[in-house]
Amino acid sequence: MSRFWDWAKSKLRIDKRLLLTYCFVYFFLGLAMNWIGMQLEIAKFDNWWQVFTCYVLYMVPVSLLLRKMPFHTQYAYGLVAMGFLEFGGYYFETSYAYQNNLVEQIFGIRNFALGMALFFALYFPLGNWGIEKIFGTINR
Repeated sequence: MSRFWDWAKSKLRIDKRLLLTYCFVYFFLGLAMNWIGMQLEIAKFDNWWQVFTCYVLYMVPVSLLLRKMPFHTQYAYGLVAMGFLEFGGYYFETSYAYQNNLVEQIFGIRNFALGMALFFALYFPLGNWGIEKIFGTINR
């Protein structure tokens, strides 16, 4: 277990500007996705601050841990991370899924949380790729 914590600490030791880039990008993506979810009546957070807790305090560290891994590996681990997040959000009723929403219409009501986890797991490989590009452009 000690080796895992050593590995995790090494992955989380990054340039503060890179960390701020992750936090900024993920926070605004979270606000945008929450807004889109409400506009399309798919799903929403019960409170605006959940965007910060989910996207910045949860998803940023996961992204940093997965950084530099192959796309498929980031997606697979991201799917596990998002599965727990989606399950918890609907179990504790801190997230709200609109009835008869677009995802349920396409995939069925029993597949809603799975569909959301499958979609949002893409944030990790795509987010890491995009932030690498953004950070590289900013620091030229």
